[in-house]
Amino acid sequence: LYFSRTDMEIYVYALLLQCFVCSFVPTAIAFSEEPSRSDGFCGRILRAQTQGTRRDGYHEFRLRVEGDPESYQPGSSYRVVLLASSPAYFRGFTLIALKEGREGTAAGHYAGQFQIIEEEDTQFMTNCPPAVTETTPRRRTRIQVLWTAPPAGSGCVILKASIVQKRVIYFQDEGSLTVQLCEKGDATLPPALECCACGTAKYRLTFFGNWSEKIHPKDFPRRANHWSALIGASHTAGYTPWEYGGYASEGVRQVAELGSPIKMEEEIRQKADEVLTVIKTKAQWPAWQPLNLRAPPSAEFSVDRVRHLMSFLTMLGPSPDWNVGLTKEDLCTPECGWVQRMEAELLPWDAGTDSGVTYESPNKPTVPQDRIRPLSRLDHPQSPFYDPLGGAMPSLARVVVERIARKGEQCNTVPDLVDDIVADIGQQEQEKEDDAPETCIYSAWSPWSACSSATCDKGRRMRQRMLKAQLDPTVACPRTQDFQPCMAPGCSLEEPSACMMSEWIGWSACSASCGMGMRSRERYVQQYPEDGALCQLHTEETEKCQVNAECSPSSCIVTEWGEWDPCSATCGLGMRRRERMVKMPPLDGSMCKAEVLEVDKCMMPDCGAAPCMLSPWSDWGGCSVSCGVGMRTRQRMLKSGPASCSEELEQSDKCMLPECPVDCMVSEWSEWSECNKSCGKGHTLRSRMVKLEPGPGGSACPETVQRKKCKVRKCRAKTKEERGGGGGGGGCRMQPWTGWTGCTKSCGGGIQERFMLVKKKAKVASCKDRKEIRGCNVEPC
Repeated sequence: LYFSRTDMEIYVYALLLQCFVCSFVPTAIAFSEEPSRSDGFCGRILRAQTQGTRRDGYHEFRLRVEGDPESYQPGSSYRVVLLASSPAYFRGFTLIALKEGREGTAAGHYAGQFQIIEEEDTQFMTNCPPAVTETTPRRRTRIQVLWTAPPAGSGCVILKASIVQKRVIYFQDEGSLTVQLCEKGDATLPPALECCACGTAKYRLTFFGNWSEKIHPKDFPRRANHWSALIGASHTAGYTPWEYGGYASEGVRQVAELGSPIKMEEEIRQKADEVLTVIKTKAQWPAWQPLNLRAPPSAEFSVDRVRHLMSFLTMLGPSPDWNVGLTKEDLCTPECGWVQRMEAELLPWDAGTDSGVTYESPNKPTVPQDRIRPLSRLDHPQSPFYDPLGGAMPSLARVVVERIARKGEQCNTVPDLVDDIVADIGQQEQEKEDDAPETCIYSAWSPWSACSSATCDKGRRMRQRMLKAQLDPTVACPRTQDFQPCMAPGCSLEEPSACMMSEWIGWSACSASCGMGMRSRERYVQQYPEDGALCQLHTEETEKCQVNAECSPSSCIVTEWGEWDPCSATCGLGMRRRERMVKMPPLDGSMCKAEVLEVDKCMMPDCGAAPCMLSPWSDWGGCSVSCGVGMRTRQRMLKSGPASCSEELEQSDKCMLPECPVDCMVSEWSEWSECNKSCGKGHTLRSRMVKLEPGPGGSACPETVQRKKCKVRKCRAKTKEERGGGGGGGGCRMQPWTGWTGCTKSCGGGIQERFMLVKKKAKVASCKDRKEIRGCNVEPC
């Protein structure tokens, strides 16, 4: 523990941190100290009585699922955040996800699965693995984890958190530390959360990009890195431009892949009844800039009781379809008021429309389209965010949303803080000065321009704003420019306020790789003078730098020598070597003449008659064949002793693997036989022989006999003489059919033949011997 306590307080706190999982009831109960006992799936440790009390955390702590969805998509991942509003904090916590109506006493009571994002802050609970708790008790205001929703049919899920702050435990069954999510399409889906605030509130959204080569060095795209134009809206709970676990619309796809907000703005404006304000900022090139060069992109928008949610997104470019943003961020408080200030770190998410894995991957559409999801540190080894240990995802941007005005009668149940009252009074005074009609909606004022006078004579400076909307065309909208008297810096009689600068950022690499070059460093303005004067301090410094002073166009730049390799001998005289690498070859294209390999003698202790010291035999290597009989080897090393050690250092042995499978082998097909009929329809055969019978595991033999139809000339009617009716000698006399010959094979398909020979030849041309063929023993061998 990193804070001072009495021994008794430390003892009580240690007991408290172990017991927030299995019982979440809103009433304060003091338990007598009892020994631990097993109570179902998670071991339950009864809470010890303490001097502190247990109470709810409605106004100090909040458990939220990013985007505040009203339902979950089975199998989708959601970012879950536990927050403490300033000045509150917490030292310990426990987070669980239970099926509705279950108490956590059995494995089946838990729903979905948590994934650790920040290992330095969160871990799974030792005596209750489904629960997440802190790694070390210390002050913190925020933790986050990923939660993967359970499969379809799981019904409603309750996400619960408990908090330890000093000796006070906050935990409850309902309220800001409990979130209910029901499966999409589930009939038990709870009604949408309604806003009870009155009047309207006006906010300024400011976007700070942290995506830079210094913070995110892996494969950072040095050219054309930028943030696209930010696009979003303040809207109702019944509509959202995008959400985690959903599918990207065409407008979202165009922002995600191309950085173009045109289509998405069109989609938002088509939902005019659901939207109060379209939120837009300009693109930022490059992605990271010191604040003294350009103010961060910002936009103003309004919310009311019906349209009290805010969503936006912006693309980091170049990238396949990666963005940052918020979805369904609620600016209405449970106390029927409006959030004063909200700050969020933005992590990258994938739109599910392009399957690229690096910043500049070629276009590769995802077909079918995937759901929108947060990027993971374990997505792909080539990803610029990849971490084999699955560490915390680095923040790419930060957004600050500040309330700058409230209009109409307010009805918040908690009294205003002093900051709220002062902010509203300041806004009212500004509006009195402005006297612009409420029907005119302007952008924020630009920064003041430089003074028109470079001397101590009076000059003027100017600022501008844009007319974003004119709700009533009949009412004129005045004042888009504002002027103020000024003089050159240093002319005022009053002491000008200080200009606060950041520390210098480290020197850049030298511009030359050989000889004399230049390097630079920069800093930025942290705070401008209150009187509006420009900062006169330098924001950039340059100086000369030298790399290898004696280099010339023919010089070869090399690295330092590496360490010497071990000596080649374990005793007596041996050799050793070391290497270095060529960093840059000569600029004139000649060969590098610098030595990159150095060899030296090395003397080890006298060998004497030292015995051979050998390492144990290694495991046998793999067999040299994949089946049948092969060879395998194993080795051992000479650890010490004479180099001519006669001990065997390698062994070989036969290895027997299962008998190799033998496939059936057949010969080529024979020619087709003659048609078995001399006229009319018949058939013809062809065959092939089995050359090698199949062995165990081999493929069976294919067919060995094929038959097809054949058709010879049409048979003519026989003459009387041919039928044997006449006594003439011109007829064709045939002997009866012979018997069938033996089958050529005993199995696997053979053939048989029979013959009809001419008994007495006549003068008929067709009178000749006949032959018939048929298949036999066709069953497989």
